Amino acid sequence: MKIFVLLSRIPWPLEKGDKLRAYHQIKELAKKNEIVLCALNSDPKADKQRAFKALQPFCRSINFIDLPFHGIIFNLLRAWVFGKPLQTGYFYNSKAERKVKRLILHHQPDVLYGQLLRVAEYLRHNSLPKVLDYQDIFSQGMFRRFQVASLFLKPFLRAEYLRLKSYEADVFDDFDIKTIISFPDRDLIPHSDRDKILVVPNGVDHDYFKPIEVEKKYDIVFTGNMAYPPNVNAAEFLAEEIMPLVWKVLPQTMILIAGATPDKKVRNLASDRIHVSGWLDDIRMAYAESRVFIAPMRIGTGLQNKLLEAMSMKLPCVTTVLANDALKGLNGEELFVGENASELADFIIQLLKNEGKANLIAQNGYDFVHRHFDWASSIRKLEQSLQSIIEK
Repeated sequence: MKIFVLLSRIPWPLEKGDKLRAYHQIKELAKKNEIVLCALNSDPKADKQRAFKALQPFCRSINFIDLPFHGIIFNLLRAWVFGKPLQTGYFYNSKAERKVKRLILHHQPDVLYGQLLRVAEYLRHNSLPKVLDYQDIFSQGMFRRFQVASLFLKPFLRAEYLRLKSYEADVFDDFDIKTIISFPDRDLIPHSDRDKILVVPNGVDHDYFKPIEVEKKYDIVFTGNMAYPPNVNAAEFLAEEIMPLVWKVLPQTMILIAGATPDKKVRNLASDRIHVSGWLDDIRMAYAESRVFIAPMRIGTGLQNKLLEAMSMKLPCVTTVLANDALKGLNGEELFVGENASELADFIIQLLKNEGKANLIAQNGYDFVHRHFDWASSIRKLEQSLQSIIEK
């Protein structure tokens, strides 16, 4: 089967969730299929040569289409005027669409696979069998950002939420198959046939993310793309509301906030007890050098890759109800799940003070993620689904 994959970003390096998902899906699908990759690129600093080298073993053809800054500004304004989500306006470009059409015509794929609403406009009217990976429900993520935003931002975020919600429903029937990362996200898609969406969860590379024995430098670690608003919000929640409660009991507790491109708000959290690392060449060391992992997510959607990675590296994990909705780990056995700063702080204190309990939670979490999350089994479902629409 020849699969044309269209992405809104070059899937390398793997510092963002959509890149991680795309990379592993391409890698797995390439074992039995021919992949033609087309990735949009709005990052002028992207190392396309390095990305090409990383992706070349899995792709028959690799195509990067640059989106110029002036075009992005124009198309954002155009989207706003015509009532389209800015998420799609940012990544849509008419010249890029013509290039995508030419590539499809040249390669004659059996099926088209687009990741995220951002690329739906490029594929939705094509007559070939096609799949849209919603991945997350963008509208709900925007609504959660709206709820915690400043008064200045609320009108803008509310408008984007309504546009995304409308667009998620509008493109639904244009694609033969729709996929998404979790059941909670699927159940929020604003369409009467949402139960037909195929849930394709993320996996974790257990051979890469495995326990590493090194000296512990930090008590608590939180990882992620630190320019992503849900992670910025979570970092502030951790530093400003959770940790003061922990420090009352364990004043020497040290925190590592690790991840690419930290926002100014995240950088400002740095102190003698909070280290903000920025980009790390090997994120595994952030996990390995820490005793407890926390994902204090209050906004955002989808399955948290950071939790899968931490569990696979055998760290005891603490998270929120929101983040565990997609994970479905057992509270108190495979991880700790809190509803507020007080509960999350109490769980951290328990794990730091009780090594036996920490080891038990870590082992149970490790077993859980190995049972339920691996890329091969997840993408096997996707591959079978792609094959089914070709054979119709």
